[in-house]
Amino acid sequence: MLQHMWDRADRLTASGQKVTVVARDHWQLVRSQLEHRTYGRILYQPQNCDTGAGIFLPLTYVRSWARDATVVIYPSDHFVYPESLFLGMVRRAMRATEILQDRIILLGSHPTRLELDYGWIEMGSTLGLSNGSCVLQVKTFLEKPDVIQGLAAMADGALWNTLVMAVKVETLWSLGWQCLPELMERFEELGTVIGTSREGPILDAIYQDMPCRNFSSDLLQRVPERVGVMELQDMLWSDWGQPERIAGTLQLLGKEPAFPIKHFSEPYCSQYHEHVMEVS
Repeated sequence: MLQHMWDRADRLTASGQKVTVVARDHWQLVRSQLEHRTYGRILYQPQNCDTGAGIFLPLTYVRSWARDATVVIYPSDHFVYPESLFLGMVRRAMRATEILQDRIILLGSHPTRLELDYGWIEMGSTLGLSNGSCVLQVKTFLEKPDVIQGLAAMADGALWNTLVMAVKVETLWSLGWQCLPELMERFEELGTVIGTSREGPILDAIYQDMPCRNFSSDLLQRVPERVGVMELQDMLWSDWGQPERIAGTLQLLGKEPAFPIKHFSEPYCSQYHEHVMEVS
């Protein structure tokens, strides 16, 4: 899945403009996938401190290189089909950040079932258009709803939150300071030593007491007024963090899984939380 995500990113920008963040204890698994690839920069987190650190660590490096850039953030375990339509929507999200520079632009997917482990997005008014696709104001986020909440969200036309997003570097950095100052003071320190002999020791030091913060619940949910959403049109999206979802996707495509689902447990399939950050 990580290789697929790299391939998608390479179709939008130069191969060297990717930044991938992975857990340090996964380095051998990632290294085995690097042969004959232009993979950009790989960042190994000393430990998993949830998605807040997982996103702001690569952003710290991007910011040290190009503060005026737009970044696209991709979780690494997602399935999309057809990819050409998905990448077209990513391009539109990137263009939307040129007009709505103070906002994160998320991609949302129309729900095909009641999925209680996903995050949901409830939309408000129209913010504008990007190449014919509507950008809507986020009204609220709903994380892992119960059955009643999920059914109500579906009835109201809510979307699944793919957590694929485009945003200006400085916009996301300022939102980090607004919502996660305890993380940002650490990453500010790291940013001052990137490219020096102190980079490695400082990275290890800031992770020794790095607070665990979730990007969705601790940032996105606190600033819905700073987030726009664009709906993925005419395509299939799924978070493949669980084998049941893989089998369900293959069933929708008329294919049979080549693995016995009963031999896979959720912890095994949920251990990968890598993110790819693409710079444009």
